[in-house]
Amino acid sequence: MHNRSTRPSLARRLSRASFAALALASAFAANTSRADATLDRIHERHKIVVGVILSGPPFGSLDPATQKPVGFNVDLAQDLAKRLGVELEMTPVQPSNRVQFLQQGKVDALIANMEVTKERAEILSYPPTPFEEIGGALITRKDSGIKTWNDVRGKAVCVSQGSNYAKPLADEYGAQVKAFRGQPESLLALRGNNCAAAVHVAPTLRLLVASNPDWKDYTIPAPNDLIPSPSVIWVRKGETDTQNAFEKIVEEWHRSGWLIDTERKHGMQPSQAVLDLHAKFKAQRT
Repeated sequence: MHNRSTRPSLARRLSRASFAALALASAFAANTSRADATLDRIHERHKIVVGVILSGPPFGSLDPATQKPVGFNVDLAQDLAKRLGVELEMTPVQPSNRVQFLQQGKVDALIANMEVTKERAEILSYPPTPFEEIGGALITRKDSGIKTWNDVRGKAVCVSQGSNYAKPLADEYGAQVKAFRGQPESLLALRGNNCAAAVHVAPTLRLLVASNPDWKDYTIPAPNDLIPSPSVIWVRKGETDTQNAFEKIVEEWHRSGWLIDTERKHGMQPSQAVLDLHAKFKAQRT
């Protein structure tokens, strides 16, 4: 009598291998699909969750009377939801956690004072058309002796954690950069003389000096902004459907002039980049 082998036949082994390969490919395809499913989820739940920074006017703050968020970024988030035909849920974020909130799925998008950098573009995606171009302004006491960007060499300068202003301040101007959790903490450190100056988004600091009596002893001595860069809506890497849907909305913001009107409503001066984009997209419609 011949012993029958307990090993599976070649045909069966090939069949199992093919099945495993097919399962692996299906799992990969499913994961890829899920990675680009944010827009579907937004419409399924009829709600978009947007991370915003509420660090102060004109971008975002709490209305003292109603305790509801107001500001330029808030208006952008509200109109984004309106044009998508869904409800809006806003989640406050900080420079120190905004990227993690997006990557972990706690928010669907970021409108959070976060300009384009090479490092950010490597880990996140965004609609190619920016909604503004924003640089950093230098704020300091009027009696500090600081008149230009070069005057911060060797001096302590406050910024927010994760700020794209930290590297040029240190590398190009030789500042001793001190990073704080957010803009409020950074400006508090400046007022406490823990820093000689601070650098944050220019519209915020210019409005602060121009209209807040608590800052009458402070000035923005340098007329030019630090590294003006495109300000965009951020989404998770590879979410092309979401990216494309947002791009159409941003283009319409420019085409209609809605962005310009909204900025002026909040006391902001639209940049030349925004004026140029308005002219470009308006011409395309005609």
